[in-house]
Amino acid sequence: MKTHPSQLNPKVLIVDDEPFNLKVLKQILQDHYRLSFAKNGMDALELVKTEQPQLILLDVMMPDMTGFEVCAKLKADPNTQNIPVIFVTALSDENDEATGLTHGAVDYITKPVYPAVVKARVKTHLSLVRAENLQRTHLELIQRLGRAAEFKDNETGLHVLRMSHISRILALRLGFNEAFCDDLLNAAPMHDIGKIGIPDNILLKPGRLDDDEMAIMKQHPQIGADILDNSSSSLIQLAHSVALHHHEKWDGSGYPLGLKGESIPIEARIVAVADVFDALTNKRPYKEAWSVADTLVEIKNQSGRHFDPEVVQALTESLDEIVTTIAQWKEL
Repeated sequence: MKTHPSQLNPKVLIVDDEPFNLKVLKQILQDHYRLSFAKNGMDALELVKTEQPQLILLDVMMPDMTGFEVCAKLKADPNTQNIPVIFVTALSDENDEATGLTHGAVDYITKPVYPAVVKARVKTHLSLVRAENLQRTHLELIQRLGRAAEFKDNETGLHVLRMSHISRILALRLGFNEAFCDDLLNAAPMHDIGKIGIPDNILLKPGRLDDDEMAIMKQHPQIGADILDNSSSSLIQLAHSVALHHHEKWDGSGYPLGLKGESIPIEARIVAVADVFDALTNKRPYKEAWSVADTLVEIKNQSGRHFDPEVVQALTESLDEIVTTIAQWKEL
């Protein structure tokens, strides 16, 4: 009994001007994927808009528009540039393969095709697509969870977006590689996740907290760390460090552990500056917004006491870039 692909199976678009080739690929893939077919480049580009395939098998030598040209158009469009393209072609010269990869293809299958090869290549690249989608979802959930905590005491939640971008800029200025800086961008929004566990009557109090209330407020770094503890994800581990240590101070007078100087993880030292810079330069229920100039003076005054002097220097050197970058998320 022939099986039919589930509606949950990935969509694959097959593009070839020869009906025989379309038939061969259909026989190979039809039991495992939802298939669409196009006989030329223009039809393929139109189908991509409506079908939204997860993968495209694309012939190279077609009339009117070659596969290379189709691929170039797909990669030039933000809506389609992430769809992986595998060239399926009779061209077998190394230069042809290099040309295809230069145009943005992820793989190259030569004709005549072998079913096992086609199945393996398609499966591999769709697995990569799923992994990339999972990573994007992972990051988005982290960002949204960070904003959820911020909504308790910041109506728009834009603070976490601004301070995370400030953190990335500072990390780059300090010489960290792109991978670390990108991870910090995505971990920084979790710095105050522990505020979820702080009672609203304390978190939303418009006046100054008394000693007992402040003692409760100071529990939020540990609460955040407990929420993020014991993860195998390096990104969550970084967020754990930021959540636990972002209220430590360079001179050892911070909390919750009273760490001092370089014993405070660098990611937390960076986030501490970014957090305070954004908090001071934006209006809060208990204060008006400070000017950038006044904020910089205050942070410089706290260099060597509250803040790591090198991070403060990075802030000074990156100020124009920071102001320009965060302007798009200003409070209304």
